[in-house]
Amino acid sequence: MTLVAGVDSSTQSCKVVVRDLSTGEVVRSGRASHPDGTSVDPAAWWTALLAAIEQAGGLADVAAISVGGQQHGMVALSRDGEVVRDALLWNDTRSAGAARDLTEEFGAAALAERTGLVPVASFTSTKLRWLRDAEPENAARVAAVALPHDWLTWRLRGYGPAASSPLGPVLSELTTDRSDVSGTGYWNPATGEYDRDLLISALGHDAVVPRVLGAGESAGTVHGDLTGGATCIVGPGAGDNAAAGLGLGATVGDVVVSLGTSGTVFAVTEQGCRDETGIVAGFASASGEYLPLVCTLNASRVLDAFAKVLGVGYDELGALAMAAEPGAGGLTLVPYFEGERTPNLPEATASLHGMTLANTTRENIARAAIEGMLAAQAVGMEAILSAGVVAKRALLVGGSAQNAAVQAIAAQVLDVPVEVPEPGEYVAAGAAVQAAWALTGSRPEWPLAVVAAPAQDTRPEIMEAYTAAASSYLP
Repeated sequence: MTLVAGVDSSTQSCKVVVRDLSTGEVVRSGRASHPDGTSVDPAAWWTALLAAIEQAGGLADVAAISVGGQQHGMVALSRDGEVVRDALLWNDTRSAGAARDLTEEFGAAALAERTGLVPVASFTSTKLRWLRDAEPENAARVAAVALPHDWLTWRLRGYGPAASSPLGPVLSELTTDRSDVSGTGYWNPATGEYDRDLLISALGHDAVVPRVLGAGESAGTVHGDLTGGATCIVGPGAGDNAAAGLGLGATVGDVVVSLGTSGTVFAVTEQGCRDETGIVAGFASASGEYLPLVCTLNASRVLDAFAKVLGVGYDELGALAMAAEPGAGGLTLVPYFEGERTPNLPEATASLHGMTLANTTRENIARAAIEGMLAAQAVGMEAILSAGVVAKRALLVGGSAQNAAVQAIAAQVLDVPVEVPEPGEYVAAGAAVQAAWALTGSRPEWPLAVVAAPAQDTRPEIMEAYTAAASSYLP
């Protein structure tokens, strides 16, 4: 049996899944936690990756591995390969002002044309601009800029700070892939080239950036110290959403709605997207197409918060919601608990609209929580569809997607047929697809099991109420 491994280095944890190359069957897995916070020392990711690999049985018998990781995080490296400061993660909003500055300097339309993006606080370019302005001494030390998965791939191959890496700080050996680099704000997905002027404007000077690998291209091999001398090929890696798309086998016509720490809606398309409003990010896919994406900052944690308030678990929260009528008796949640990225309101807070003595019940509150979370994702889907994407189905994934009430209400909120794949680590699965691709030269076709397909039951009054409530946040 030939084995390949996929890694999901996410905001909250690192997962390693080892699969059978021929069938895609999961053979073993491992997991380790990441620290909380939006500013994290990347050394914690490396420690977690090593622990998860060990728990997954090691790499001595694994033929190839690839790393999927959270997009956008700023890993700034010195000439000696040391991390200059803790990495600012995608959900760190301190660079919101820097995003506005970059947009004012270059213009939204020009930036959308050059990078497929209009800056928001999530993107790497805005974090570099924040570093330049807020910590100029640290900015001056930056010799290379990498993304989380780039840095982990580099470390797997044996590179890094001289004191802890057998091959030392060879910055020119940094690699990335088109899906992850397309979220930096200084790379053009249409031309496949870095936009050095934008990088320099963000950081204040030029820097080494990772070489961009093609789909299925190998970054090299895992250093022998980690494999006991066995050869293990390293795939190109990917941003988390692109990796999830690979793991799901998503193709043109599929829209993926992912309910994790954040909510994301993305589609696989043959043509790129340039949205100067900044709502739709024109990312690239990990398989050679494009991946227009809308991200919200608030998804499953919305349900976590309401389950805690109501003193129930997820299943009981769902049962309460299903005991209420669609529309929650007039209650509408706008779930901007952590600010929001779509729309771009980093300082916003959540609100519950339409409360009366009659409708403020546990059932209506539970339903409003689920409807509000899903309505925020429906806004993202509408934006993608308005860009010319044709949706044949919505694939609903993430921990919350397994809740029966979430499935049923999604069929009422989303105006396309909904399918729910079986629970799985789809980012890690996509990274395993990359590993297999790099090993064999062809993309594997592993089966996807669908566990639910609720009947479409569109209730337009839910989105009408949500649109009216959310409009109060807009100028």
